[in-house]
Order: sequence, then structure tokens, then C-alpha cells
Amino acid sequence: MRDPYLIKSVAHAAQLLAAFEAPGEALSPREISARTGLSRGIVHRLLYTLGHHHVVEHMENNRYRPLYRRLTKTLWRIGYGAPGIDTLFTRAVTQSLRIAADRGGEIEILTLDHCFKPDVALHNAAQFIRERVELVIDYQIDEQVGAVTANLFREANIPVIVINNPQPGATYFGANNYEAGLIGGRYLGKWARARWLGEVDQIVMLDLCRAGTVPRTRLAGMVYGIREILGQVSKKIPVVYLDGGGRFESSWQAMRKHLRTGNRHRTLIGAVNDNSALGALRAFEEAGRAEDCAVMGQNGALEARKELRKNHSRLIGSVAYFPEKYGDGLVQLALDLLNRRFVAPAIFTPHKLLTSHNVDHIYPNDSLMGYQEVLT
Repeated sequence: MRDPYLIKSVAHAAQLLAAFEAPGEALSPREISARTGLSRGIVHRLLYTLGHHHVVEHMENNRYRPLYRRLTKTLWRIGYGAPGIDTLFTRAVTQSLRIAADRGGEIEILTLDHCFKPDVALHNAAQFIRERVELVIDYQIDEQVGAVTANLFREANIPVIVINNPQPGATYFGANNYEAGLIGGRYLGKWARARWLGEVDQIVMLDLCRAGTVPRTRLAGMVYGIREILGQVSKKIPVVYLDGGGRFESSWQAMRKHLRTGNRHRTLIGAVNDNSALGALRAFEEAGRAEDCAVMGQNGALEARKELRKNHSRLIGSVAYFPEKYGDGLVQLALDLLNRRFVAPAIFTPHKLLTSHNVDHIYPNDSLMGYQEVLT
């Protein structure tokens, strides 16, 4: 029997809006039709009307997203394992995650800091389990500790997203390490070919051994990129790996010690992150040998961007990872997992080479943020 009080067009509009399961989710008309059971024609007319009244937004690739905030009675409780190492990069990741979660309104985040200590990381994992969080976002730099905590979460049936450092069974979000390394290595090779006619005495890579094998592939990518550009002659150039611990101070000390061991001059330096790159550069400057090196960082952090703006700096580039944009991607990935939607096992963030020539174009607002340095 037909309900005389039911307005069919309003009911259809409500069905369409209910198809969007997360704030900011973008759907095509075909996907909306499949979720609601409404015909493509009705969906098209509803989207046109709702768009005209600014209820939904028409995006590129013929996708739509709601412009209203859907009320929910409960929040998803998510544990965030902060990395325990305080740099501008890690701070930007954490801040962007909090902003994205607050904006969406469907996630409540419990943050526990690893303090860069294995025992603290294990204690935090146990607390996440006791608190019955429904998902964990883990920024764990130590490969061995990450394997242990991943097993604890798997036994507790808690899905895990890991940032930049893979763990067994977890969904990966972050750098395409080899690709990022390749971008930096090729630029180092081109720089050496143009400035030194390809005559290089050594290649030094600043590692972060605790992070394990996968993040180290960005160093492998840099070495391959250098050799690709310099050709056969580069096979005779020795490659030295130093453990800089991912920190400015320890990388500075490691490079200072290395400089005392030999008289090799023209040195191409690749680093696992910008802190290590700047530490290595400082060692060469301290020794009065800045002209003997060219340094490539990774992350595109604020402290590296400051250095790139200096005249004649031997930090010739840094591959940007855009941590300030991580939050939106992490929140969307978390909601997809929690709502049991299909996700790829690895979500890679975009990379772009920053140099003195383009840093002001890509990051024009740095001067508004200030140049506070956090070199740890």
C-alpha cells in the first residue's frame, strides 16, 4: 500500500546521500547506483539537483562527494603509535593526521609515543589492545620491534596501517623508497657530470640500520641512479655505507670519523633522510671541504628547504614526500579498512625533487611558517 505522506523524490535523495559512507568519500554515479539500487537516470538527476543546491560537489573524473557532515552516534577508536623521533617531518605527519581526523569527525585517536625505545613500543601495543581500539596506525622505525608488535595486533584481530616502514600483515602507507632514491640518485649523477665531468672519488650513503631492509632500498635507488647517469666508469667508484641513525648529530659524527680515514675528495652523498644529509654536510663544512661534496636528502623537510635556499649550498636537492598531506590519505585508508572496503596492500605517496630552482614554487609559504630548525 502506498504511503500518502511519503515524498518519493526525497526518499531517493536520502538513499543517495546514505551511499556516502565516510566524510569526503568520492563516488561515481555508477558506484552510487550500485550501492542504492537506484537507476542511473534517477542518480544523474538527483546529483544534478543536489549539486545545484550545494549538497554534493562534482569533482574531476565524474565523481561526487557530499558537502554535509554526516552525524554519527559513535566514533571509530584508533590507536596512533607516534614514531618517538622528533623531526619536522614526523611532526608534520602527526599534525596532518590529527587535523584530518578532526575534520572528518568519525575517528577518535588515542596517541602513544614509542619514545624510540623497544620496551615502550611493546608496552604501548599492549595498551592499545587493552583499550580495544579498532585499528592501529603505527609509525614504527625499528624493523624488529615492528615485527613483534604486528604479531600482537594480528593475534588481537586489530588491523594495522604502517607509515613508511613495512610490518608483516599490515597495510603500508608511505614512500615508494626505491623510486624516491632513484629520483635523487639520477640528479646527483647529472650534477656530478655537469660540475665534475663525472669524476667522482667516492659515494657515501647515510643509512638508518634499525629501520631494516625496505627503507634502505631508497639508498639502493640512489646508488643505481648515480651509476645509470655516470655509466661504466661509475662501477669503479667505491660505495661506503655509514649508519647515521637517521639523526643530525649521529650522522655528523659518523661523517667526521669517515673523513679522518682517507684523502678521497669528490664525494657524492645520499642520505636516508634530511637530518642525516644535513649532518653529513656539516661535517664537510667543518673540515673546510664543502666544495668536495654534493649531498642529496630525502623527505623534503623544512630544515632541508631552508638549506636549499642558501647561496652555493652543497645540499643540491631533497626528494619531497609531502608529510603535511599524509593525514587525509591515512584517515581515508583507515575508514576503508574499518568499513571493510577493498584496499591495496600498499599505498604510495607522491615524490618530487626539490632543488634551489623550484623550492619556492613548490613550497611558497615557508616564510610564513618560520625557519625553526629541529635537527635531532
